[in-house]
Amino acid sequence: MHRFLYILFLFAFLSASAQQMPERREVRKGNRSYHKGDYQKAVERYTQALTYAPGSFEGTYNLGSALCKAEMFDKAEQTMARAAADTLRTDEERAQAFYNLGNAQFLQKKYKEALESYRRSLLLDPADMEAKYNYAYTKKLLDENENQNSENNNEQQQEQDKNQQEQSQDNNQEQQDSNKEEQDGQQDPSESDQNDKNNNEGQEQPVPAGISEQEQQQMLDAIQAQEDKTQEKLKEKQGVIVRGGKNW
Repeated sequence: MHRFLYILFLFAFLSASAQQMPERREVRKGNRSYHKGDYQKAVERYTQALTYAPGSFEGTYNLGSALCKAEMFDKAEQTMARAAADTLRTDEERAQAFYNLGNAQFLQKKYKEALESYRRSLLLDPADMEAKYNYAYTKKLLDENENQNSENNNEQQQEQDKNQQEQSQDNNQEQQDSNKEEQDGQQDPSESDQNDKNNNEGQEQPVPAGISEQEQQQMLDAIQAQEDKTQEKLKEKQGVIVRGGKNW
């Protein structure tokens, strides 16, 4: 009789506890949906749990994980950031929150932010090998991107300098030609004839029949040299290897 009463009191206590903590019920339902792979349903359950207890670390953390699985990375980042900011939790719990925060940022290609999140996770849990791997991989990726951007900027600057130099040379040549035309127009005819005579003395006159074989070969060589230069530029821009990363 006493045992029966004890059991009745126990059930009454559990029922009262369930009514007082409805967020726990929703969290458990969310966990079941999460493990079944129904992440959208899990998101709904965890969200409902947080309406009962907005400050629940477990509800916030699990919601962030479900959002990430559902590929809602922006919302996952915001949610996991709140979990990581809960200073009342243990270092291990916050380290896990920062780790998952880094994953959500990485999947959005926010590599600098992800690197910082992994770093903070390691400060709280230095023995976490997965966090160490993610940190090292993200840093390597950032370094490669920075080196590539630096090379591209150098190439662009060199191309701009070359274009400016060529433009300056063209402008100078045009100015020289213009000045020469003005001088020729102002020159006395008798002086022009005398200058032409002096300049032509001792020089072989061009062949009226057309371009000589030597001139034709020089033109072909110049065209081939320009083509070779173009092909070299194309080769320099090839060979970029896109490496696959860890399946986060």
